[in-house]
Amino acid sequence: MSEQHKKQKKKLDRHILKRLFTFAKPYKVHFVGLVLLTVGLGVLAPVRPFLVEKTIDQYIVPGDFEGLNFMLILLIGLTLFQALVQFSHTYISGWLGQHVIRDIRVKLYEHILKLKLSFYDQTPIGRLVTRTVSDIETLSEVFSNGVAALIGDLLQLFFILLLMFYTDWKLTLVCLSVLPILLYSTYIFKEKIKSSFHDVRTAVANLNTFVQEHITGMNIVQIFNSEKREQEKFEQINEEHKKANLRSVMYYSVYYPVAEVISASSTGLLVWYGAREVLSADIQVGTMVAFIMYIGQFFRPIRMIADRFNTLQMGVVSTERIFDLLDIKDAVQSEGKQKPEKIEGHIKFDEVFFAYNDENYVLKDINFEMHPGDKIAFVGATGAGKSSIINLLNRFYEIQKGQIFLDGKEIHEYDLSYLRQHIGIVLQDVFLFSDTIRNNITLGNTDITDEQIMKAAELVGAKDFIEKLPGTLNYNVMERGSTLSVGQRQLISFVRAMVYDPKILILDEATSSVDSETEELIQRAVHSMMEGRTSIAIAHRLATIKEADKIIVLDKGEIKEVGSHDELLAKGGFYARLYEIQYKEVV
Repeated sequence: MSEQHKKQKKKLDRHILKRLFTFAKPYKVHFVGLVLLTVGLGVLAPVRPFLVEKTIDQYIVPGDFEGLNFMLILLIGLTLFQALVQFSHTYISGWLGQHVIRDIRVKLYEHILKLKLSFYDQTPIGRLVTRTVSDIETLSEVFSNGVAALIGDLLQLFFILLLMFYTDWKLTLVCLSVLPILLYSTYIFKEKIKSSFHDVRTAVANLNTFVQEHITGMNIVQIFNSEKREQEKFEQINEEHKKANLRSVMYYSVYYPVAEVISASSTGLLVWYGAREVLSADIQVGTMVAFIMYIGQFFRPIRMIADRFNTLQMGVVSTERIFDLLDIKDAVQSEGKQKPEKIEGHIKFDEVFFAYNDENYVLKDINFEMHPGDKIAFVGATGAGKSSIINLLNRFYEIQKGQIFLDGKEIHEYDLSYLRQHIGIVLQDVFLFSDTIRNNITLGNTDITDEQIMKAAELVGAKDFIEKLPGTLNYNVMERGSTLSVGQRQLISFVRAMVYDPKILILDEATSSVDSETEELIQRAVHSMMEGRTSIAIAHRLATIKEADKIIVLDKGEIKEVGSHDELLAKGGFYARLYEIQYKEVV
């Protein structure tokens, strides 16, 4: 690593730490208290050996028992006070750390909620889980065992050295003669452990990503009899995780015994030299005892400093990753403020071009218009761009060219939450949370009453099966609605859309996953749902398409034909061929 790169890295680390500590601003009183307690611990640490020295030389050796009793009381009081300060320091540093990471986690999750869907298309979910949980958890160590502890150790070293040189500079130099060796070994340990910790964090992120993706897609793994292959992949990733951790264990296993030997060597040199000084009456016994205590207090922080630095470095690495995520400017911008009292449902796409990667257009020159109450069906092969159109209407993605209008206003003029509130969507792939029926329908919106839920459920034909469930609306559907049938999950998604009484309704192949009996029930509900609403249907089923006022045929992102079912069949063009292939057998 070049010197310039090192300087830039140090500057970057300082910038990251400075930015991290801005989150402690709401807790200034606690932070200042922590700083004062840290200074207090640094000052108090060497006082006890100093008092022990005075006790031995001035009271024990001369036989002054009255003075000895006073010194013992003073030492006991000092020890209790130091314990109280240590308790306060540990508690406040932990308290501050937990409050800061809570605030950062809330801010990070709030930021994640606002990111565009294009971000999630390119980012593994396991990596986001690692950032939100593991990386943020590491930050608490920055406050409890990082900066505050490191400053405390350095202050302790400073005051110990001060008293040691004040007491006897010759003995101090003898004790410190092995210090260069310890400092060098500490530096080597710090660099090695920093590298291993970075590998550990990477391995954890890879492990989280793999486990999350494969548990979510377990049905695919089992359908294709891929359990053994996936197990082998997992074992390989887990092996890398183990190796990364074992490397850090190895460095600790080597460093601490080495540091202990160096510390013992310092004590041995002290005894060898100090004993001669005591015998020659150049120093007193109390001084020797105090220096033995000083050595223990001096070398312990040095052994810990490398660990403190690496805790700090781990925090810096995690903080850098978190801030990288926070700095992503891929959030959907709600530029508009428009919140009209009523949405009519007039939709117009004007020369719209759209690409997921800004290069390869999946929609090209899309032009169509829907008047309030119109029912339009989009048909086309997989990948034709049908779902992309509804994603653009909801502003899940932003277009590169053209304009999209709602009731004569460009959709960017509307408040984003208001816009989405008036568009009801039922997707083919229904996602239910591990929660109650009620919360899966309202998504936590307490303004929606149970009466509204049951009214919407009756409209779509879901009321009967909901009332038969244990606890009705309080029934927990478990993860992804695993305790419900496919048809029941689809009906719940219908209720979820209709409970908000949207003016615009979008059905994205919403009946393609249900059986014939459930589909018949849903088709009746769909007919009622569409009444008085501007409706867009993306469907494979012929019944939905035939009810549409207009059918728009898409192929490779372009509109090929527009017309009613009978008109398009009479043309004998693209739709007619598609009909022959996909729909004729269901007539």
